[in-house]
Amino acid sequence: MDAPLHICKATPADAGIISRIVDCSIRVGCALDHRNDPRTVATWTHSKTTEHIKSWLTDQRLYLNVALLQDKPVGVAMAAVSGKVAFCYVQPEWFRRGAGQALVHDLESWLMDKGLARARLNSTRTSEAFYRHLGYQPCAETFTVAGLHAIPMHKALTPPSQKADQGSKSSAR
Repeated sequence: MDAPLHICKATPADAGIISRIVDCSIRVGCALDHRNDPRTVATWTHSKTTEHIKSWLTDQRLYLNVALLQDKPVGVAMAAVSGKVAFCYVQPEWFRRGAGQALVHDLESWLMDKGLARARLNSTRTSEAFYRHLGYQPCAETFTVAGLHAIPMHKALTPPSQKADQGSKSSAR
């Protein structure tokens, strides 16, 4: 990525662009999962409208963040205080350029600040390799919901200070 990426907490003013990013990412980037079936796409996107997103942004149990590149939103992600990463969506033209990874790392930091030691999520087939790359591992049988295959995954969250301690311990051996 040429320009610096900035991750910030989403605000109600971001609801419209968040809805558009999510919709585009689902329609274009997740075609392997929904196979362009209009009913599956409609089921997946119906709860991602601007009004739904505005309600999420006022819910203190949720955290939505936005990836900005030169002040242009390129991705969005959401987690809940329960430890669940609800989603991570990036504009298709920004796939595999670091935005998704930065968004998820920011969610994980927020979850650790809330005292959680583990994050969990349900991945699609499209996103499974991405989440594995970030350290998530399957933790239960795949299931189907709304015509989509979901892969339950989880990851232990390690505060940066513990990662540094682990690194110094392993290098001393």
